[in-house]
This record gives sequence, C-alpha cells and structure tokens, in this order.
Amino acid sequence: MSDSQSLLFSLADGVATLTFNRPAVFNSVNREVALGLQQHLRECQADASVRAVVLTGTGKAFCAGQDLAEITGPNAPDVAEIVEKLYNPIVLLIRELDKPVIAAVNGVAAGAGANLALACDIVVAKESASFIQAFSKIGLVPDSGGTYFLPRLVGMQRASALMMLGDKVSAADAVQMGMIYKSFTDEAFDQEVAALARKLAAMPTKGLAYTKHLLNSTFGNDVAQQLSAEGDYQLRAGNTADYREGVAAFMEKRQPTFTGQ
Repeated sequence: MSDSQSLLFSLADGVATLTFNRPAVFNSVNREVALGLQQHLRECQADASVRAVVLTGTGKAFCAGQDLAEITGPNAPDVAEIVEKLYNPIVLLIRELDKPVIAAVNGVAAGAGANLALACDIVVAKESASFIQAFSKIGLVPDSGGTYFLPRLVGMQRASALMMLGDKVSAADAVQMGMIYKSFTDEAFDQEVAALARKLAAMPTKGLAYTKHLLNSTFGNDVAQQLSAEGDYQLRAGNTADYREGVAAFMEKRQPTFTGQ
C-alpha cells in the first residue's frame, strides 16, 4: 500500500490495483490523492511485473471529482492550476501507460471522477453505479479529458446534452449508449473485475500496448496514415516473444503462456 491511506495500492498476479479511499467525502480528489495517483501510474509503467492496472474506489462512490474544500477559501489555488497540475498529468499517464487500465466503477463517478474513468481503456461498473457530468451544476466546464473522450464514445449530440444538463446516467444506460463496456451485478462485481484483470494480465502485454498506441492515434490520422501505423506496430508485435509463443501454441494445439515480452 501507499504511505497515504487516502489512496491504496496493491500488486498481485501482475495486476496493480489503485483504490480511492476517502469514502467519507465520496472519494473526492485532493492534491495528495492526485499526486499519489500520478506517482503510482509512473511506477506501474516502469515495473515490468505490472501487466494490468485497475482503478477503483471504496464505499458508495468511485470518485466524486475534485474536493471542493481544497479550492475554496482565500489561499486556495485557482481551478485552472488544479486541472493543469493534478488532473491533466493523470489522464496523459493513463493514455500513455503501456499496460491496459480498467476503471472498475463501484459507485457514483461524478465530474472529474467520471472523466478519469472514461480515460481508461476498459470501463466496467456495478449495476448500481452512475455517471454524472456535474460541472454545469457549479458553473464550470468539463475537464480531465471529458470533452475529448465523451463525444468520441457517445456522439456529439448526446455528449452535449449530458454535459450541459448534468443528467445522471445509470450503468445500464451507459452500456447502452457505448459510454462503458459492461456492467455487472453488485454482488458479482468484485469477482468479475478480478477475472477481467487477471485475463488482461495474462495476455501479450506489448501487443496490447501497441494496440493502445494505435487507438490513441486513430482519430488524428487519415486512413493511409493509420494503415501505415498499423504496419509499423505489426512489425514490432511480430518481433516479440509473445508472438512466437502464440504461434507455437496454435501450431501445437495448446494454450499459450505469455510473459509480456
């Protein structure tokens, strides 16, 4: 675990789990939590034993976004500074991490908390969870990549309405509109998340990283550019030990054992 109990860290079976642990304030993020999350994401990138990452929360909330108590008062930093120094680095670290990141949304995900989840590679949620673009309710604009990810996931019209109206979206509706991948019953949630994370951690990690890089670039490329990028990354993937193992296992009619190399 981390030194601070407000953000927990564990590593088992190739899966690093980062857990928001401020349930009394719905896991809202303060400076300590944000900087700790940045640090752990960097450590996950550098540690070859980490092959998948799970981001989740304790209690009834996943993350309620910024702790407003920290940005009010005479000596409080301005909102733009908070976003630039605390949240933007987290989003970039998630997108640049060469391992899959699962957002396991165990409860309400609001404001920046919702958008940190949407920045992850795969988002799953409890059936009782919900997502709220809460910024308009206090006169702010969506940040933490929300205006980038949400329109790409659900389309411009629906994203505009959700951000302007601040409607609460149930997990079932989030699945239906393509905002998230799946929802699980509350009772099965922990087991399903663990199984998903273990599955990803046992897969060809470099191949998954190359897939992630391609997905990061797809909306900025034309078809020819993306085809060229696919060729480049396919060459890299074809030079990995996991590719050789995958082909050998197929030919030998056995299950492959991938090492992430």
